[in-house]
Amino acid sequence: MEDSSAFTLGSCQKIVTEDLPAARRAWQIGYHPDENDGGIGVIGWILTGLSWVLVIATMPFSFFVCFKVVQEYERAVIFRLGRLLHGGSRGPGIFFILPCIESYSKVDLRTSVFDVPPQEVLTKDSVTVSVDAVVYYRVSNATVSVANVENAHHSTRLLAQTTLRNMLGTKNLHEILGDRESISCDMQGVLDDATENWGIKVERVEIKDVRLPVQLQRAMAAEAEAAREARAKVIAAEGEQKASRALKEAAEVLSLSPAALQLRYLQTLNTISAEKNSTIIFPLPIDFLRHFMGNE
Repeated sequence: MEDSSAFTLGSCQKIVTEDLPAARRAWQIGYHPDENDGGIGVIGWILTGLSWVLVIATMPFSFFVCFKVVQEYERAVIFRLGRLLHGGSRGPGIFFILPCIESYSKVDLRTSVFDVPPQEVLTKDSVTVSVDAVVYYRVSNATVSVANVENAHHSTRLLAQTTLRNMLGTKNLHEILGDRESISCDMQGVLDDATENWGIKVERVEIKDVRLPVQLQRAMAAEAEAAREARAKVIAAEGEQKASRALKEAAEVLSLSPAALQLRYLQTLNTISAEKNSTIIFPLPIDFLRHFMGNE
């Protein structure tokens, strides 16, 4: 008896909620009806009864109007007398609607993509750039996307434009050019949090192109060219320094043996003659001239 009394109404509601399909649980979590909602009222029930009478009286022709089909990637959100039906969206497959008092809206659950138009942004270091992006998103909750916002797709596009301008306005130019991946991830997180109440899931954001003013491009090109020339001069100076050291060491070695200098002369003549030159310059040793000057 004690075990049976512990099984209260609250535990029953919890079990029923856990057994509900995922779509209905998502509807309960994402959309909260008005607490003062009194139902469709007496007139609503009368109209519902008349609608059922009309369906039964016109059978089987009424089936062509009452039965609808949605594709695997679609969901149908049904309204009865302007009120959202409990239980979430319907589909995929066949579902039933009452004529005259019920209407429905189809929602596509496939991933959609749109281009964010180029946005003129003033960066943190006061540089004007034009940036465009691409956003991939999908509808994660069909009921919420219809009930909570007038046009979820258009709202997401406008929010992506303003978010792109706001985020890039806090970045320097070198961060925009070098950290596109981190900026895209941050923008995706901001959009995903903002569109959660609209039933939208932002899957990916990519920055496509960053356009700089022509004058800034020329200035950056001149700066890069000057940096390359400076590095080339430094490399050339380092080469000259190493060559001078090598020549110094070679001169010290040759100064130890005069015969080595003569052999170097002969090697140079051999190199010149191998190139088939008509003119040969023969270096004359200074010691040889001093010998003749001494005899005089």
